[in-house]
Amino acid sequence: MPTTTTSCAVDYHFTGSGPGLLLIHGTGADAESSWTELIDSVAARFTTVAINLPGSGRTPVSPEPLDIVTLADQAAATAVAAGLTDFHVVGHSLGAVIATAVAARHGARVRSLVAHAAWTRSGAREAFQFGLWESLLRADPELLARHLQLTAMGPATLASRTAEDFEQAVAGFTEMLGRQRLQPLIELDARVDIRSLLHSITAPSLVLASRDDQIVPVSHQRELARAIPGAGYLELPGGHALPFEDPAAFTAAIADWLDYQESALGSSHR
Repeated sequence: MPTTTTSCAVDYHFTGSGPGLLLIHGTGADAESSWTELIDSVAARFTTVAINLPGSGRTPVSPEPLDIVTLADQAAATAVAAGLTDFHVVGHSLGAVIATAVAARHGARVRSLVAHAAWTRSGAREAFQFGLWESLLRADPELLARHLQLTAMGPATLASRTAEDFEQAVAGFTEMLGRQRLQPLIELDARVDIRSLLHSITAPSLVLASRDDQIVPVSHQRELARAIPGAGYLELPGGHALPFEDPAAFTAAIADWLDYQESALGSSHR
C-alpha cells in the first residue's frame, strides 16, 4: 500500500480503483495493521484511503488536545485531497466514532457508513477504563499489551490459546504499541460524546458489533444503532479486536455491505 502525506499532515495509504473508501483505525493500531486484509479484498473495486490518526504511522502528534470533530474534518479533507469526491467511510473503535462524525458532518460526500465497536458517549466506566490504559502505558507498554489480550479478544479465542500463544501475542502487540504515541488518543477515548451529531446522518449506515466486546459493551453499540436514523445492525461473535481476532469474518461483513451499497447506489467512480 503506497504511503503519502497530505498538506494537513495526515499520513495515509492509498490504493485500488473504483468508488472511494475511507478507512479509520482505532487507538493502539494503525492503517496497515487494521485494514490490510480488507484493502486486499476490495482493492480491485474500491479506491481506498486508509489514514493514520495523530501519533500513528507518520502522522505527527497534535500539539493541541484532540477532538472528534476536528479529526472527522481532517479525515474527510484527506480523502478529498487524495482525489475522492465521495466515499464510503468505515471505522473501528475510536475510528468508528470518528467515521460516524464524518457521516454526520460531511453527508454530501458519504456514500455509506460502517461503524465497528463504536459508542456514543464516554461515561464514568469509560473514563475509568481508559485511565487504566494510560497508567499501564506509562508504567510499561507490555503491561497494557497483556491487559488488552484479556479484554480485547473474545472468549473462544482466549480459550483456544496456549501459554506460548499468549506470549507471542503480547510480544507482537507490545511492538505495535511501541510504534505509536498513544496518550492523546486514549485521553480522547475518555471524552467521547457524539450524541448531538447522530440525527444528522443520512447515509446508509451499518453498526457492526462484537457480541463479546468487553471494551465497548455490546449494549453501547446497540444504543448507537438506535440513535442513527435507519441504521442497520449486525452482531458477530468475537471481542473488541475483531479485525485482529477474526479478520476473515470482519472483512467479509464489511465487503458484503460495500458491495450491496454499490449495487443499490449505482457505481460512480471517484
